[in-house]
Amino acid sequence: MTLGQLLQSACRLHASDLVLAAGAAPTVWVHGRMRTMDDWPTPLEAGAVGELFAPLLSDDQRDRLQRCGDLDWSASLDGLLADEQEGDLARIRVNLHRQRGDLAAAVRFISRHVPTLESLNLPAVVGEWVDLPRGLVLVTGPTGAGKSTTLAAMVQQANRTHDYHVITLEDPIEYQFEHGRCLIEQRQIGEDCPGFAEALRHVVRQRPDVILVGEMRDRETIAAALTAAETGHLVLATLHTSSAPATLARIIDVFDHERQGQIRLQLAGSLQCILCQCLLPDRLGGGVVPATEVLIAGTAIRRAIRDGAEHQIDAMLETGGGLGMHSLEQDLARLVDEGRIALDDAAARCDDVEKLNRRLGSQRAPDARVRGGRR
Repeated sequence: MTLGQLLQSACRLHASDLVLAAGAAPTVWVHGRMRTMDDWPTPLEAGAVGELFAPLLSDDQRDRLQRCGDLDWSASLDGLLADEQEGDLARIRVNLHRQRGDLAAAVRFISRHVPTLESLNLPAVVGEWVDLPRGLVLVTGPTGAGKSTTLAAMVQQANRTHDYHVITLEDPIEYQFEHGRCLIEQRQIGEDCPGFAEALRHVVRQRPDVILVGEMRDRETIAAALTAAETGHLVLATLHTSSAPATLARIIDVFDHERQGQIRLQLAGSLQCILCQCLLPDRLGGGVVPATEVLIAGTAIRRAIRDGAEHQIDAMLETGGGLGMHSLEQDLARLVDEGRIALDDAAARCDDVEKLNRRLGSQRAPDARVRGGRR
């Protein structure tokens, strides 16, 4: 068994992800569902993952993996797949990590073509966000929700429509852009720059119009991103949060109590919009379809952030359709009504099943317990 053979089998299944761990058969995610590969039903032996990936690692990467126990990187699929199987695929994003003293791997397949926002079935209003002259635009959701793909589609739209200097900070680089109307620089954390926060402190001196931050992981990165948005740049970034109110809470609560007042003022002044997304199996078209929550920072939203009244934002999302806003429950109910997603899947992704049930009327989610703490 070679890595190329495993990747080829996963590609034949149209898998989005491949996970390899000793003692378990190779596992893939196809249209959001986990399954083992029929071609490889036998559990992997100890040491097998390390042997599969060793030829692709540089000495520096081996050192980092040995030192940290985790390694994020990306690689071209050239030479790993048969030509007829490469198709639209160009790269893989890999996380190598240790578990039970052995190496395991999580592999994400990346297309050679950056998708359009329209092809991702995202709300039309998202396409307008690349026209914003400045401020903070956040795309949030759980792991595997397509956040990086959404940001890449936004950058690609800007590349077709605006004369921008775009600098991306990624760990690792996923989609590779070609210069169009935009001049696009892509910096890989750990290779081109030491970290997100350090890169952000310097990037404002590199004359960017748009800064893409692959992930706002810590207090220093969040603070630097807010400052960049305040100083006249359009900052596109991601967070691992499931709702707009949770996103605001995450940003504010990461700071000490003494700084939270200042952060509220910065956030109220610089935030433009939040897109929260998750992916669910599409019953009509196959593949997956996004369910979204959209917040657009108008006067009332900014006042709520500044005054610490985030509890009011849920109601603003529900009633803000005229501004382009909606809650996750509203979008899940729409997708169920259209027959796009199963009721069980909607309930599993929903923070408040009772709210979803009220919107669905005669259709009822199987579990009416409130999930996730949102009321």
